Amino acid sequence: MTVPDANAVPHPTAVPPARPSTAYLDHLFHESEERRRATPPSGVAPSLLPAAVADAVERAAEALEPDLREVVERLHADPEPAFEEHRSAALLVDVLARHGVVAELGAHGVPTAFRAELGGSRDGDGPTIAICAEYDALPVIGHACGHNVIAAAGVGAFLALREVMSAADAPAGRVVLLGTPAEEGHSGKEVLARAGAFDDVDAAIMVHPYGQDVAEQVWLGRRLLTWTFTGRPAHASAQPFMGRNALDAATLAYQGIGLLRQQLPPVDRVHATVVEGGTRPSIITERAVMRLYARSKYPDTLRDLSARLDDVARGAALMTGTEVEIAWDDGALPSLPVRTNAALTERWVAAQRRRGRDPLPPGVVSETLAASTDFGNVSFRVPGMHPLIQVSAPDVALHTAEFADAAGGPAAVPAAVDGAVGLALTALEYLTDDALRTAVHDEFVAHGGPLDVPRYFDA
Repeated sequence: MTVPDANAVPHPTAVPPARPSTAYLDHLFHESEERRRATPPSGVAPSLLPAAVADAVERAAEALEPDLREVVERLHADPEPAFEEHRSAALLVDVLARHGVVAELGAHGVPTAFRAELGGSRDGDGPTIAICAEYDALPVIGHACGHNVIAAAGVGAFLALREVMSAADAPAGRVVLLGTPAEEGHSGKEVLARAGAFDDVDAAIMVHPYGQDVAEQVWLGRRLLTWTFTGRPAHASAQPFMGRNALDAATLAYQGIGLLRQQLPPVDRVHATVVEGGTRPSIITERAVMRLYARSKYPDTLRDLSARLDDVARGAALMTGTEVEIAWDDGALPSLPVRTNAALTERWVAAQRRRGRDPLPPGVVSETLAASTDFGNVSFRVPGMHPLIQVSAPDVALHTAEFADAAGGPAAVPAAVDGAVGLALTALEYLTDDALRTAVHDEFVAHGGPLDVPRYFDA
């Protein structure tokens, strides 16, 4: 007979986390499909370019398929997180160099950023359009946002344009390829913008992989927030009344966020974690730290949400007799929502239809399926577009292992080629068509014009 060990600690039966129901997502996808079927094709004019020029751009992008495949596959196999994309940036600069393009690595004071240009000089005549290329990955799960596809599409578009713009009758104006690191969890484009990267740019474009082809989708503004609650330690049994519990403050703040959600606009988002909550149960917690994301659909509603969160933190501190330090955007700059320029996006749609794709118009995909991107900060400085291109099944979400697989899967390279064609044709039409440029900038002004992004949340 075995004698039980009196000192043994019993092991409770592990209960796995509950599996969330997919019912709501199923309804969203069903409703999106119904809206897609009910939406007639938009009357988008075909390419504004002469047929021979548009065909030449398309052929040039297709000829780059081996290079774009290399970019997609090598970045996917060797993911690097924000501000650490040294090998990724070097690879992209090397691909450009093979085609005779000298790119500046370490552009605008950021070691993993790069910049290449073609066309007229900075002081010359004609407009300038920038193509943004991202290439940072997420920790642990790699390219689960498909930035390897973004990089390939941007490089492909730039090199395809170089083939066309090297002709004697090339249009006036410039194309800038801007390698933009640190989109994930940071705002690399805002860092570059504050260093002058977009000062001489008139419009900016990029494309992002997704589960569907979408011309325009909601991208929420995002701010990062840290709350540090400081109380007074005390023996939790002998003299608890002499302490002031910082963990109590964090707990109340967390509950306050939950209650606040009931009175927020439908697509506002607040996510919070307690990253520091005490050392020993026998000591009243002196310090507790929370980190949060706050997201909203418009710049002014994001500013309002920020003020309401400040009140939650101060209220929790007041109730517990603790102090709170509120640090907004500590270590990362805020990201504004994306202001999509419809005139530019229509040209993307026309280009994608050449490739057999038909991007969904606004309103078909639910706006509740919304994430954030630092391209929003660019789109409030100059007219911009940020369409989506399909690389996965519609029910595969960004930032998942399944999407990381898709970003290295069979649909990734075709998406990079099609994306390169779309970006190149959109850029060239912007440079060559005066009426399009007027429409693009009139729309930008009608929606409020440029915003003072660095000082917006100081108001």
